[in-house]
Amino acid sequence: MKNSVIKSFSIKKSLDDITNSSALWMGGVGVSQTSSPSTQVWNIIQSNRKGFWMNRKFLLTSLLILFLAGCASPPEIQVAPLDHSPRLAIISAFEPEMKKLLREAQISDTYIINGRSFHLGQLAKNDVVLFQSGVSMVNAAMTTQAALDHFNISGILFSGIAGGVNPDLNIGDVVVPSQWGQYQEMLFARETEDGWDLGWHGEEFPNYGMMFPQEVSLTREGGKPDSEKGHFWFQVDSEMLAAARQAAENVQLDKCTFLGKCLEVDPVVILGGNGVSGSTFVDNADYRDWVWDTFQADALDMETAAVAHVAYVNQVPFIAFRSLSDLAGGGPGENEIKTFFQLASDNSAEVILAFLQVWGEQ
Repeated sequence: MKNSVIKSFSIKKSLDDITNSSALWMGGVGVSQTSSPSTQVWNIIQSNRKGFWMNRKFLLTSLLILFLAGCASPPEIQVAPLDHSPRLAIISAFEPEMKKLLREAQISDTYIINGRSFHLGQLAKNDVVLFQSGVSMVNAAMTTQAALDHFNISGILFSGIAGGVNPDLNIGDVVVPSQWGQYQEMLFARETEDGWDLGWHGEEFPNYGMMFPQEVSLTREGGKPDSEKGHFWFQVDSEMLAAARQAAENVQLDKCTFLGKCLEVDPVVILGGNGVSGSTFVDNADYRDWVWDTFQADALDMETAAVAHVAYVNQVPFIAFRSLSDLAGGGPGENEIKTFFQLASDNSAEVILAFLQVWGEQ
């Protein structure tokens, strides 16, 4: 990393930071536009309490202010960006996944937001901001939204490891699914003498015991406020997927770890298909079989679909690259992640770098 400048911010906002206060003046009483309508009227009452109940005209006027303010549509809050240059957000869940990308990047600035480092610079001739999301769904969603709030994000890329689900794939392979689902958004159904009682919930997918996968509910920028719609599969950007397909033609993936442990099969890049994400680390062969049978997912992880959700709501192009570090409980012995997590992390990063070369030339 070169010429890195660290800037720390506490992301705490008040209405005074977001909008300039102005005043409505009526009967000599100042009313701040940044306070709530009820607070405005109360302030008026307090300032005029001696003669308030005798001044019916003043009372009616105050109530009219409250009514009109309540009918007005609230403005959408816009957060001022820390940097105005359009950048690709490149995300990994934890440090080993990001290591190779940071080594290749030229970092010019680093901002600390909510305890996370956001590195600004260039990678493969693309302006980027690189950061770790943290492990699991809430961390991933929160950190991605923070990036969108504070930087000018033109697209989102995720690079990291995953558990292999497709029985035809192997450790070290890199998958680039065309869509991602939050497969652990579930109803835990009530068991009765007649079977599982789903109540008002639908049966979107086949269940795993008492667990019935459900769609997530979401709003979207530009839509009707607070109008939620069900959604399961989040599509990646078609242009990004086409660039990834082109990049995969010449990429070279590692077969051996730095300790000399080698894979039996040369790793490959798989484009298209499905991926799923949830908040549990999966190391169970039976559950893995159910995930494959139900979702035809090539891989499962703990972050990608959450990032895809945030990208969809904000209408920002998105794609994810995941290399298989283990077989999610489907291997013959103990889980393989301890042996192959760095190899898989580097293979995913290698495909990202090849993608950036193609993307930067478009």
